[in-house]
Amino acid sequence: MKLSITNGRVVDPASGLDRVAALHVADGRVVAIGDAPGGFAAERVVDARGLVVAPGLVDLAARLREPGYEYRATLESEMRAALAGGVTSLSCPPDTDPPLDEPGLVEMLKHRARGLDQAHLYPLGALTAALAGEAITEMAELAEAGCVGFSQAGAPIVDTQVLLRAMQYAGTYGFTVWLRPQDPHLGRGGVMHGGAVAARLGLSGIPVAAETVALNTILDLVRETGCRVYLCRLSSAAGLELLRRAKAEGLPVSADVAVHHLHLVDVDVGHFDSHYRVDPPFRSQRDRDAIRAALADGTLDAICSDHTPVDDDAKQLPFAEAEPGVTGLEVLLPLTLKWAAESRTALPAALARITSGASAVLGIADRAGRIEAGMPADLCLFDPDEPWTISVDGLASQGRHTPYLGIEVLGRARATIVGGRVAFER
Repeated sequence: MKLSITNGRVVDPASGLDRVAALHVADGRVVAIGDAPGGFAAERVVDARGLVVAPGLVDLAARLREPGYEYRATLESEMRAALAGGVTSLSCPPDTDPPLDEPGLVEMLKHRARGLDQAHLYPLGALTAALAGEAITEMAELAEAGCVGFSQAGAPIVDTQVLLRAMQYAGTYGFTVWLRPQDPHLGRGGVMHGGAVAARLGLSGIPVAAETVALNTILDLVRETGCRVYLCRLSSAAGLELLRRAKAEGLPVSADVAVHHLHLVDVDVGHFDSHYRVDPPFRSQRDRDAIRAALADGTLDAICSDHTPVDDDAKQLPFAEAEPGVTGLEVLLPLTLKWAAESRTALPAALARITSGASAVLGIADRAGRIEAGMPADLCLFDPDEPWTISVDGLASQGRHTPYLGIEVLGRARATIVGGRVAFER
């Protein structure tokens, strides 16, 4: 289909483009910005007056719950949620059932995603067999099947020699290892940030040291192996300072933060509200402020949704017994815009954290996260000033648990275009 998008504010963080212009699409790709090519006749014209035309969002952490947890969410429901949130490319961790530790499982998942013809799926393969932390997987075979990196999701590797061998293997082939730094012993049994609030509530805490001890180990192994490591969901000021020093040293490390950690702190847990049960936990206001600063100065490379659909039976429990996780695909955009407004970050810089910055992490910058002639036409058209209230009925995801239920936010996707096709519109 030949498509023209007119009168929109075209914002491409990768190139610095930010102006009102027309965008022309043919055969699934952007063919021109500004004047249409000679002989171009649009079959459909979308008037984007008052809207921002941005690259389709790239989400680095979205659990889709297939295979194995279809009672919590399905690939179809979460892909719909992605499109409703303006997300056109997403990465899913390997903690499915069974885990993504064999090429056949990865190929099956990618085949299912292609059949739905919605957002693009980039799975992470398991770093160790069954995520058990004992035997490393055949990463080369998993990469051939379509894995863009290798992760333990939330499962720890207790034996650091196994982690060393995995990083040596990955480094040899140029693969990226995705690790969430949390020491399994220091964090054992903890359900929220270890501090005064946890003590007052009588809940077991996860100290900041659980992050920094694990992070120091990972960074030492990076020095030993030269392996490229992506640090997932940093949550503390001390952890961010270690990251800042590692980058200054020239280590091949990058990192993200979950979008809800930009706004919420341990005090928000209030009276044991299980909607605030997340992993890593919401930490102190000082940590939250450090996260915002690290994102603004580029120490953190990307923002992700950390989308984790949880069913009612697992969430509507006492705080300490509830399963961690919140829905995030549909609130990634407005919560990023909220951070930008509060930190006085320019719109292109904020969007870079969920478009070009995220696509660079995935190694897909040649096909996602940018708007330019020749690139796939994956686009998000959103109204940055549209107010809407987050509600159970208003979410497309099968996971309806979020701390933001009943909260009004600004910014909403009006249309999502994937491969030149209008895949979603309100």
